[in-house]
Amino acid sequence: MTGLEAAELPADAVEVGRIADAWGIKGWFKVLPHSASPEALFSSKRWYLLPPEKGQKAFAGAVLLRVREAKEHADSVVATAQDIDDRTAAEALRGARVFVARSSFPTPGDDEYYWVDLIGLQVSNREGLALGAVKDLLSTGPQTVLVLEYRADDGQPAERMIPFVAAYVDTVDIAGKRIIVDWQPDY
Repeated sequence: MTGLEAAELPADAVEVGRIADAWGIKGWFKVLPHSASPEALFSSKRWYLLPPEKGQKAFAGAVLLRVREAKEHADSVVATAQDIDDRTAAEALRGARVFVARSSFPTPGDDEYYWVDLIGLQVSNREGLALGAVKDLLSTGPQTVLVLEYRADDGQPAERMIPFVAAYVDTVDIAGKRIIVDWQPDY
């Protein structure tokens, strides 16, 4: 596709959204962010795209998209990029997965964490009992919930959910790859 240059995904690339469709007639496109707080989309002017997993593909492999402007619009983000000058060019991006280098994310504040940094952390309770590893996070509206994966007594994979709130989470140690919680395995 014209205007997109082949690129290699950075080693620290994180998928932050998908391009939903063209927006308007001047080459703008709508992005559905994977986060309710899409700061990563605003912090970088270099987005890496991978083609959609299904359907029509306008390009193959990773490409670099040089973003001119991105802004919030309702429940999504709209953006415009270099060499994407009309609706047809924007429509060709439909379904593309958007990645941003983790190193370009804004620095989180105290007691703020990017979900991507929590995935894989080992969770144990105050007594040192291993409860599982963070597999996913769910936003339930008023709070976020850690989804842990662990092995049940019968050896089968199982899930455990713990609200990611100060009442239950004592320590988040990103460098040490662990979270300490006030939680028991039978809750």
